Amino acid sequence: MQNKGLIKFFAIVFALVCIYQLSFTFVSNGIEKDAKAHANGDSDKEVAYLESMKDSVVYLGYTYDEVRNKQINKGLDLEGGINVMLEISVKDIVKGLANNSKNPVFNKALDEAKKNRQGNQDYLDAFFVAFDKESNGTVKLASPELFTNRIMGEAVNTKMTDDQVKAVIRKKVSESIDSAFGVLTERIDKFGVVQPNIQKLGESGRIMVELPGAKDIDRVKKLLQSTAQLEFWEAYKVNDLQGFLMGANEVLKKTEKDVKVAETATASPTDTLLTNKAKDSAAAPVKGANPLFEKLTPGQGGPIIGIASVKDTAKINSWLKRADIRGLLSADQRYARFAWGKEDVRKSKGVLELYCLKTNREGIPDLAGNVITGANAAFDQMGKPSVEMQMNNRGAQVWEEMTGKAYREQGFIAIVLDNVVYSAPGVTSGPIAGGNSQISGAFDVTETKDLANILRAGKLPASADIVQSEVVGPSLGQEAIDNGIISSIAGLLLVSLWMVVYYGKAGWFANAALVVNVLFLFGMLASLGAVLTLPGIAGIVLTIGTAVDANIIIYERAKEELRHGKSLDEAVKISYSWRGAMSSITDANVTHVLTGLVLLIFGTGPVKGFATTLLLGIFTSLFTSLFITRLFLDWSIRKGGELTFVTGLSKNWFTNFHFDFLGAKKFTYIFSSIVVIVSCVSFYVNGLDQGIDFVGGRTFQVKFEKPVVADDIKADLDNVFHQGVDVKVFGNNSQLRITTKYKVEENTVEADTEVNKMLFESLKKNYSNITYEQFVNTYEGKQVGILSASKVSGVVADDIKANSVWAVLGAMAIVFIYLMVSFRKWQYSLGAIAAVAHDVIFVLGIYSLCYKFMPFHMEMDQHFIAAILTVIGYSMNDTVIVFDRVREYLTGKEKGSFKDIVNASVNTTMSRTINTSLTMVLVLGIMFIFGGDSIRGFIFAMLIGIVVGTYSSLFIATPVLVDSMPKKDKDLIVKQHNEEA
Repeated sequence: MQNKGLIKFFAIVFALVCIYQLSFTFVSNGIEKDAKAHANGDSDKEVAYLESMKDSVVYLGYTYDEVRNKQINKGLDLEGGINVMLEISVKDIVKGLANNSKNPVFNKALDEAKKNRQGNQDYLDAFFVAFDKESNGTVKLASPELFTNRIMGEAVNTKMTDDQVKAVIRKKVSESIDSAFGVLTERIDKFGVVQPNIQKLGESGRIMVELPGAKDIDRVKKLLQSTAQLEFWEAYKVNDLQGFLMGANEVLKKTEKDVKVAETATASPTDTLLTNKAKDSAAAPVKGANPLFEKLTPGQGGPIIGIASVKDTAKINSWLKRADIRGLLSADQRYARFAWGKEDVRKSKGVLELYCLKTNREGIPDLAGNVITGANAAFDQMGKPSVEMQMNNRGAQVWEEMTGKAYREQGFIAIVLDNVVYSAPGVTSGPIAGGNSQISGAFDVTETKDLANILRAGKLPASADIVQSEVVGPSLGQEAIDNGIISSIAGLLLVSLWMVVYYGKAGWFANAALVVNVLFLFGMLASLGAVLTLPGIAGIVLTIGTAVDANIIIYERAKEELRHGKSLDEAVKISYSWRGAMSSITDANVTHVLTGLVLLIFGTGPVKGFATTLLLGIFTSLFTSLFITRLFLDWSIRKGGELTFVTGLSKNWFTNFHFDFLGAKKFTYIFSSIVVIVSCVSFYVNGLDQGIDFVGGRTFQVKFEKPVVADDIKADLDNVFHQGVDVKVFGNNSQLRITTKYKVEENTVEADTEVNKMLFESLKKNYSNITYEQFVNTYEGKQVGILSASKVSGVVADDIKANSVWAVLGAMAIVFIYLMVSFRKWQYSLGAIAAVAHDVIFVLGIYSLCYKFMPFHMEMDQHFIAAILTVIGYSMNDTVIVFDRVREYLTGKEKGSFKDIVNASVNTTMSRTINTSLTMVLVLGIMFIFGGDSIRGFIFAMLIGIVVGTYSSLFIATPVLVDSMPKKDKDLIVKQHNEEA
């Protein structure tokens, strides 16, 4: 080996750099442990401690903040916390850019784009397609009624073509998404979690937010989804609307049926309602009566129009939107807008106040949030939490005018945020000058901090929907870490033991290289700032299994050369040459890297973490196998050490194979055909257990105090959600995985809270003493309730499914092309792809046949696709090794027919094939046992795939290669080969 000194120097320097990079992780973890000990379970106190350490120098001149940024970050599944994918409404942005145009073609295109958007297609692309179809050239984007307006300014004019306008719209939408990203980043930076992570996902309008350690789920969602659309409006008094309310009630008497009443309609509306509520149990359905006042208690003065139960607000809203009822408003009230107040759980839980705002034709207030220059949490004159705001000069002037008018007319000013009335104070001491205002109401201290944070960061350019979310409790995260450590250590020891038992002294050299490989891998993860996830740990454990693969190929080749009479030095040199093992190692790892890259490109979240560690592991494994192990081998040869690459126990293992693999193809073809047919029938009959990643839905992992019956829980939940609820045992009978599609397309905090409360009410009888907050929110040491929860909307599920299909097909296509170029004959590619397709169908068939009764979940999700792509990589790896030996024998001194040469190639690679597959099966088996419930299905897919992949490399790939090669080509190849030999 050339340049040994340089390689030694590089390896030592690289090792020192890795140790240096990893030291930051150890220091940071030590400080975090101190914080936990100091906080003693108080999460706010823990965050405050870490914030206080932020600027303190703690290591080698670095502050804690700098040290923290250099550590290996733990993903959500290891740390616990909240991960959400927000989708900024591109539809709202486009409508705003068109100045809320009423053009029917434009608005229909907006609706069609949302309805017909294909998987993995951006909304804007779908809109352009829909607009072209709907307009058919009759309406131009540059027309004055669309995008030639004051909002677009000089960027668009009537002379521009649709394609030119589309380019401008794309730019404007991108700028709006960037603005939203900036606003959310500022909000999150002030939230108070350690190492928040926020990423913009291309130009799709989607933004991924990860908050490790966050525990208050509803608080996070409100913080992220609030558009911060702050408005100040004059509010009508209840006296102004008495005639309207009475008239609306009379209209509803004629259309609403089965309203419960116990008194006559002659009583006052308020008295009737109060009496009815008192006698509700004795009430009987009567047609007519007081429909509106049965659900809405009129206010007793001031700006509160009425109060109602939260459950009745949707019905009241539908009534107030009816044209016949709005027609009852007086001429000067025709632009009135009804809005509900903020719930005050301390005062009247489950009850909301109704307000009526004096809006205008455009719906644009004279005073809005864009005048706010500062906001901070404070306390009002009564000592209650409030938010103080400061306005710019223009805002101060308008505010003074509004408060002056309210003072003179004894009116009220409603402070509205995202169409929720936070307060509607009167003005009792004259106009307010200076631009200072205050929001008070139903707040606690945390809410005022968040609200001030939101107002300071500014408003979002459009609404933000949570289309995908995941919540993981810290106890689950710690369990995942423990399982990962156990499986990693067990896998490392098992592989190391096997290498020593099989290869003896050379096995020790491979193990030393393996330790260096693990150091390099973690050092690179730290250097790149990678996020370590549970699938990422699986990738590391897999790297341990495959790290010895190159060593196995080299050692097996060295054994062959020794058997052919070569000296030890010559055998090692040939093994490391291109005509030895290097061509096989190159082709096998290139195919593996290609599938890993596809996984990295199409994967998201934890799957991307798996791909990252897998790819880094391939490169570190190659370096340590080719250079570190070689240094040990050369050192042993120089010292005169004896190397046989076998032990007394393994000397004759897996040698002298003379099996007619091609002769068995008739039986293997029949067996594989039966497997494929049975799998396809099962796909039709049983289908596949598609997880929410593919079909959308909500999933909860719920822990009970004692074992429960899944069917009983399902029956209880079916009564509440009124649609299919899937309930499965997860690990043991005291833990269930519950899936529902209930309101999955409603991406509001209110919908999520409603589902959580329905779940809690249905399940609380199975607990001795638990509150809603304890059931839903995550905290350190939590043992029962919701341990993790995730949600995927339908549109995201479609995108994930489309990405998965393209990932699998793309990986197969890329490898097909590479093998065709490398081996110069498409038959090699066909044989490899046939084997891979067989493996994929086989694994899918097993999952289709077994998912209903296996004791672990076998869902089709992103992790499963990662497993399938990994199987493709390893199947290709095995097949390429055999094909490479075929190519070598066809250019060597082996004689015989094409069939004989292929059979000999398979037989002589059996030792390598069995060894590699065996180490992989051992490692995957350890992970399957110790890796934890959450990745057991993922590991099982790879475990089956490795076994099936080994079979297909031997009994599918090579027969297809031989059968697809034309006889004249085979005869020509053999003739040329025999002449050369």
